[in-house]
Amino acid sequence: MSLPAADISAFVARRRRVLEWMQAQGGGVAVIATAPQALRNRDADYPYRHDSDFYYLTGFIEPEAWLILIAGADTRAVLFCRARNEAHEIWEGLRVGPEAAAQRFGMDDAHPVDSLDELAPQWLLDQPNLWLSQTAGAAVGARVQSWMQAAREQGRFGARPPAALRDLNPLLADMRVVKDAAEIASMRRAARISAGAHARAMRAVRPGMREYELEAELLYEFRRHGAQGVAYNSIVASGANACILHYQAGDAELGDGELVLIDAGCEYDSYASDITRTFPVNGRFSGAQRALYDLTAAAQQAAVAATTPGHNWDDGHQAALRVLAQGMLDERLLRGSLDGVLESGAYSRFYMHRTGHWLGLDVHDVGDYREAPTSPGVPGPWRTLQPGMMLTIEPGIYVRRADDVPAKFWDIGIRIEDDALVTETGCELITRGVPVDAREIEALMRE
Repeated sequence: MSLPAADISAFVARRRRVLEWMQAQGGGVAVIATAPQALRNRDADYPYRHDSDFYYLTGFIEPEAWLILIAGADTRAVLFCRARNEAHEIWEGLRVGPEAAAQRFGMDDAHPVDSLDELAPQWLLDQPNLWLSQTAGAAVGARVQSWMQAAREQGRFGARPPAALRDLNPLLADMRVVKDAAEIASMRRAARISAGAHARAMRAVRPGMREYELEAELLYEFRRHGAQGVAYNSIVASGANACILHYQAGDAELGDGELVLIDAGCEYDSYASDITRTFPVNGRFSGAQRALYDLTAAAQQAAVAATTPGHNWDDGHQAALRVLAQGMLDERLLRGSLDGVLESGAYSRFYMHRTGHWLGLDVHDVGDYREAPTSPGVPGPWRTLQPGMMLTIEPGIYVRRADDVPAKFWDIGIRIEDDALVTETGCELITRGVPVDAREIEALMRE
């Protein structure tokens, strides 16, 4: 696997930023491992997916790889990866190999992964800090501890292991929240592919189909346009199933007069997209369906208006929440006043999740939603939005059948979700290649 030099420069710049930060913190060594392969059953593996932090710093997608960053008088980025092996490559495909990896991925050096346990302990000697991701997993932690023990055994020769173990996660999470140009380009491509898949599903749906048939339309569109896979397990939920937030496509039949909710997105060059659309199986919203659908669309628009630089993370959620709560009162799903419903949380019976999340290499991407606390035991202020941040905007309403709920709304679940890039002046919805307006959806379905 190789990447053009223009793409590699983004990964080199990220590593340089980490090394500069490490030097400012006193220097040391950082260890980042990619994800392990996982056995599905007997000798069959799950499809391999690399670790997101590792990819963010390297662009390297093969398993059994490690990145060592050394921040001292001489800063270095060293990759450990699998050696070329003709017998294995016959079965598994070509490997980059350490000989080519340094140049292709802009590393200072590269070594066979089999030499990691020999070289890593030496590089820990007399270093002030060891940075390790605290979410790296037990196997990585145990291996690093073995290197630390090997370094301690050099004490009688006057050498010392790192005195402090420090968490690399806060820095990498903070970096990943704001996307660079290369990341935004990949996410735009993922968004276009996923929007096309949702439009395909709208055109293909018919009463009597099964949920898994509609899922197949999505997967076909993802792969035929070059997406490497799904960003998460697709939700295709018809009728009452749409009121189950993380329902996965099953074998339920799509009923005439029902809605179907699809929450699905592809992954392109390791970056996720995340779209939800809800539409009528027969191509026509009923009156009750349209009322709740238009309410959800209005809530999303209110959140979009509040997703601008200078607003904080929570502003969009609160804007959507006020619209939804007022609509619940107007449709007699709830009783009382708007302030009372908001204060009591009564709305959460029909809207139980927040209005968005960070999006990037992971569909629920890393990054704090609040600033650091200003005093012990008190949550810090919500994070201020800034250009380059990518997040979802996804209000919904879910009405299960109950005696105190108007029967016309029973088993209606609606969510509308788009991916938003915060810009200098507001936000851009990069997933609007598939319509949101109810009339436009019905028009598309008539095609």
